[in-house]
Amino acid sequence: MHLKKTEWVVFGALFVCSFIPVFGGLIRVLELAGGPQIAPQNPRALLAPTPIILHILSSFLFCIVGAVQFLPSIRRQRPAAHRVIGRLIAVAGCMSALTGLWMTHFYVFSEALQGAALYWVRIVLGTAMIGLIIWAVIAVRSRKIFQHSASMVRAYAIGQGASTQTVLGITWIIVVGSEAIGPLRDGLMIFAWVVNFLAAEVFIRAKLGPSKPRQKHSSLPNITDSTPRNEI
Repeated sequence: MHLKKTEWVVFGALFVCSFIPVFGGLIRVLELAGGPQIAPQNPRALLAPTPIILHILSSFLFCIVGAVQFLPSIRRQRPAAHRVIGRLIAVAGCMSALTGLWMTHFYVFSEALQGAALYWVRIVLGTAMIGLIIWAVIAVRSRKIFQHSASMVRAYAIGQGASTQTVLGITWIIVVGSEAIGPLRDGLMIFAWVVNFLAAEVFIRAKLGPSKPRQKHSSLPNITDSTPRNEI
């Protein structure tokens, strides 16, 4: 299968951004499975490891494998693979959101790591992510392709919050010289989701909307194709 240059760029960018937090998560999974301790100790993970393990593995599938769904060539040339991957990441996305909600509510965080604002944003976005995935499944079964694609892109933007948060956090440390904590940390993490939502809306309008009719110098009337161009 031959991918266009732009497709490789999109996939590469999503893979690199996803890999940064996922790599740290996989190290945590290996530690909880009895491997050597590499990352700083996390008491919450030791007390209740199952939710965090499920969250890391499901987020890995949703973010890394889900990036393949953004490649039009695969959707056109391998529609069966697109459907199989779609079912897989739908389940993984719901699992990621559910475990994220569980950890947000039941894990004990200090004010330096999670204030009230971040808590409620996580609750709202986790719930919204599940709702968007469910609506995407309903929409594709009803052949509402644009609604299906747009909903999955928005759910993916929520799921990729950790990737953007990691990039912003590292950038902040490089520029300021210290890690953001407390309300500042909450603000950076919330801002990361804002960035993702803006990027998602730009992508939806640029790539998923109806094709614009070509201007032809002809006496024949223009015919507008209202079929969405892509399916995620």
